Amino acid sequence: MADQNGIDTMDLGKVVAVRGSVVDVEFDRQLPPVYTLLQAGTTNEILIEVQSQLDANRVRGIALTPTPGLARGATVKSTKAPLQAPVGSSVLGRMFDVFGHPIDRLPALSGVEWRSIHQLPPPLNRRSTKTELFETGIKVIDVLVPLERGGKAGLFGGAGVGKTVLLTEMIHNMVGRHQGISIFCGIGERCREGEELYRDMSEAGVLPNMAMILGQMNEPPGNRYRVGHTALTMAEYFRDDQHRDVLLLIDNIFRFIQAGMEVSGLMGQMPSRLGYQPTLGTELSRLQERIANTDTGAITSIQAVYVPADDLTDPAAVHTFSHLSASIVLSRKQASAGLYPAVDPLRSSSKMLTPGIVGERHYQLAQEIRHTLAQYEELEDIIAMLGLEQLSPEDRNVVVRARQLQRFLTQPFCTTESFSGMVGKVVSLSDALDGCERILRDEVKDYPESALYMIGRIDDATEKIAASKTSRLPS
Repeated sequence: MADQNGIDTMDLGKVVAVRGSVVDVEFDRQLPPVYTLLQAGTTNEILIEVQSQLDANRVRGIALTPTPGLARGATVKSTKAPLQAPVGSSVLGRMFDVFGHPIDRLPALSGVEWRSIHQLPPPLNRRSTKTELFETGIKVIDVLVPLERGGKAGLFGGAGVGKTVLLTEMIHNMVGRHQGISIFCGIGERCREGEELYRDMSEAGVLPNMAMILGQMNEPPGNRYRVGHTALTMAEYFRDDQHRDVLLLIDNIFRFIQAGMEVSGLMGQMPSRLGYQPTLGTELSRLQERIANTDTGAITSIQAVYVPADDLTDPAAVHTFSHLSASIVLSRKQASAGLYPAVDPLRSSSKMLTPGIVGERHYQLAQEIRHTLAQYEELEDIIAMLGLEQLSPEDRNVVVRARQLQRFLTQPFCTTESFSGMVGKVVSLSDALDGCERILRDEVKDYPESALYMIGRIDDATEKIAASKTSRLPS
């Protein structure tokens, strides 16, 4: 049955209650299924996603857009479809919101297909059983926390320790080294960060091989809750249809959990531990299980995870840990000492660091580096109280090696050249391992620590020392 405008009245309902982002809608004839997108407002500008069916005639939904002006009795139209995302090669080089609308002031998309953002994870018989390393060009990560192709890695850290900078450096390195597709998903981040990243990627020339999807922190919780699914739908197209490898960067997965917590509270669910939603594990799994390595391609995901109050026992961090093949913990102590990237080598871990995957030499070197740094950490209290002179010669050698390793594992980034004044370095795994081995074998014992700070290969230290000697010669 249609009205005088040709609209099927079976798809029309009316608003019966509005509480912030929560909207209850009554349908007389046909109740829309869960996840259906509803439209309201004079120009259909208010979009609502059905979250639950309350009874035979009413549904409760979460608004994905602001709801000012929405009142009881307003007409609502069912789109008969869930929220959809554009997929295709023409999304590359563009920036989108959660609805797949371009927000980069460029012309509208053409030649794209629209797919539901609610997809099932790939079945087990399609998943790849091969294990491959994923080189990043960042020494401390490749040596101590190697990443897996098609795996998930988390960057854990509090505010201001360098999560976003590390993510942007990985985008820069990946596009240059792997010739794959990069998808950046900003969940609940500042609009300033999205604009800066877009400009930086454009200037670096990597924008043609990446797409950006942003749900800003001023958007309603429903919007931030779904932006990750939109980005993942685009990534799945390149993996499954174009058979390409995809690097999916999410900044920040904690904001996804936080948005889910807000949606859960608005829907009237009883909060669980520390106020988190009771369905935290399920919601996170629905997103994370779609990120997988299949027989056609791989989605490798690197996710920044904000850790509230630097507490790694927070439920958000604990639930995220269980999905990851590598956990990169960023330390405020390292950052305050100027050791960037501020990766804590003793708290970070990777399931890939086994002799069968990385090889015996790499594994033994990594274990020796960790052992040396752990010994130094134990000796720090003694040094602070009694001084370095009170240590035995063996312990003093450990201190020298550990401090040289700490400085060698720092690295200037390409994405920070403009404000650090240092040319960025991308270091191969073999060069990084060679440098660490030479330090552990005391081959560079006489080098000053400053020569090893913010360099690429170990040979750069020799050049640095030679250059400093030349600059001191009288003219």
